[in-house]
Amino acid sequence: NWGTMPVPGMWEMNGYGDAEYVNSGFAWRGHFNQKPPQVPVKDNHVGSYRRSFRIPADWAGKQVVARFGSVTSCIYLYVNGQFAGYSEDSKVATEFDITPFVKAGEENLIAFQVFRWCDGSWCEDQDFWRLSGVARDSYLFARDKANYVRDLRINASLDDNYKNGILGLETSFSNPDFNTAFELLDAQGRKVKPTGDIDSSPNTNDYSRVFDNAMFENINHWTAETPYLYTLVLKVYPKIGKKRGVNIYAKEPVEVITQKVGFRKVEIKNAQLLVNGKPVLIKGADRHELDPDGGYVVSRERMIQDIQIMKRLNINAVRTCHYPDDPVWYELCDQYGIYMTAEANQESHGFGYGKDAEAKKPLFAKQILERNQNNIRSHFNHPAIIVWSLGNETVNGPNFEAAYDWIKAEDKSRPCQWEQAHREGRNTDIFCPMYYRPWDCENYCKDDNFQKPLIQCEYNHTMGNSSGGLKEYWEIIRKYPKYQGGYIWDFVDQALHRKPNAKMLTASLDELNYVSNLPYPQLNKIDYTYGGDYNNYDPSDNNFNCNGIIGPDRQLNPHAYEVAYQYQNIWAKAKDNLAETKTIEVYNENFFRDLTGYKLKWELKVDGKQAENGEISDLDVEPQQTKAFAIPFKIPEGFKDSEILLNIFFTLKDDEPLMKAGQTVAYNQLIVRPFADKPLSLPTATASKIKILD
Repeated sequence: NWGTMPVPGMWEMNGYGDAEYVNSGFAWRGHFNQKPPQVPVKDNHVGSYRRSFRIPADWAGKQVVARFGSVTSCIYLYVNGQFAGYSEDSKVATEFDITPFVKAGEENLIAFQVFRWCDGSWCEDQDFWRLSGVARDSYLFARDKANYVRDLRINASLDDNYKNGILGLETSFSNPDFNTAFELLDAQGRKVKPTGDIDSSPNTNDYSRVFDNAMFENINHWTAETPYLYTLVLKVYPKIGKKRGVNIYAKEPVEVITQKVGFRKVEIKNAQLLVNGKPVLIKGADRHELDPDGGYVVSRERMIQDIQIMKRLNINAVRTCHYPDDPVWYELCDQYGIYMTAEANQESHGFGYGKDAEAKKPLFAKQILERNQNNIRSHFNHPAIIVWSLGNETVNGPNFEAAYDWIKAEDKSRPCQWEQAHREGRNTDIFCPMYYRPWDCENYCKDDNFQKPLIQCEYNHTMGNSSGGLKEYWEIIRKYPKYQGGYIWDFVDQALHRKPNAKMLTASLDELNYVSNLPYPQLNKIDYTYGGDYNNYDPSDNNFNCNGIIGPDRQLNPHAYEVAYQYQNIWAKAKDNLAETKTIEVYNENFFRDLTGYKLKWELKVDGKQAENGEISDLDVEPQQTKAFAIPFKIPEGFKDSEILLNIFFTLKDDEPLMKAGQTVAYNQLIVRPFADKPLSLPTATASKIKILD
């Protein structure tokens, strides 16, 4: 009797098993000794799936591929009763060539098994919910069996003057008998022609072709502030014959691929991370891929909502902690403008930091390398990615040095970071500590012996009503050039939505005083659950996964407003004595965008009541520049001892992607006249007698 459940879908969110939350330590902590690569047999649940399907008759003769976007922890695939393949690394897509097993125009049966744990689970010990199932879109597709693109590698950069675009392509094909052509379209769909000839060199050893040094003059640049995207169209023409020693190719392409392209250049110079030559500030957050209703299954709509909130809170960068995300997330960050540190699916926190660590064991060398290779190969073309990360919370060692060396040879266009390499390790281009205290950050900045940019991969742990120290961090960041920001831990509370069920708690009162076999009214009031709410299978690290800037329902937590303020990109301060000069200075902290798209609105408040207001529509302040503006307020008469404040708001003039006209993006409160304590005036009275009663 087969049940049904949605795919994608996580078992625990669909009534099968309990969700488990662990921060440090493996999912079987306390139940199984560390014997890698073995994993427990007990409680290693297996999900078995099957579905009948029919493929079109015109797919006959084509290559048929089954693609699974994300499967935790591993997948054994069968088609029509025949074994088709196995895969692990739960956070990248896997593809199976099932051509030999399917029958076009007939009914077929696809079946697969998903194990809760596999040997790859030793490398997936992240601080998050441990769920199982199929987390992302899974589907079949068909393509020409002989002529198809195996890989397309795009490097869209800028010249040394950060003006003209330089486009490099590397394509890999199924066979050497092909011809290709590409064109570049701007955001309006118009063709953009390169300047001069394009170097094209075939490499028949691996059936690839390289297009290099395509120059495009005065190209629009991609940044998080100005996320301009072009569209690359690549066409593949198969060889159909030969005439007089010259190859003849088909007139119509057998395959057409489109890819969004953003021209930008990432460098490290003078201990600073540069984007298009500018030392950008990383106003970032770490984001786990989690939905309170879907678990690991996160819809496109939820992703857009997350980016909209990031824009509202002035967050301009995200770290994909601690694994590659859904490909849609990268596309949206390209589209809307979010810098990314793209992390590999690699963490083995449970081994600790001693001799047993994965980094030092040959047993794990191949896994660590391949997980980083999967990350780079899957997401290379995204302009939003400005830094690669080798993983999270695993001590440094030879295995990570080898992964770093491979990345630097494979991609010379981006830096790579590794937190455990610390300040002086050779296998990190950025000093990216966790929870470095403000004074430690300042000491690093003062020491000229350290020549790596400082960008914390985690800081300002936002559990509870927190972020009280964010101001101190950003005062130092804005003071020292090589301290360029960090990623707040973390973006959203990792809580799950559980539907009320009076029978959830079972068994009689035990030694832990768990209630049994009776309705438990309080349980019906729970909307969102944390790690400690599921204890049928220990271990649990309780509520340590609820430390977000926003709640699981995407409502702002109190400290979100402090994040938005400290991360804002426009600042106002009084020029000299504001009461006399009536002039403020506006600083544009953006690196690529002026302030012509904003208005300045002001209001004068006397003892908390608005006395006057106005606005300035022409804010012609260039990036990284300051300009003075007169504010024509009048101090009302008769308020000699009153507190007078000038509130400044910067608002959008027009709608922008995910943001509305009139939305406040920054604000400041300036003192015109400070609050003055007034002596209390107490009435005099005759002292009365006090009676003491027993």
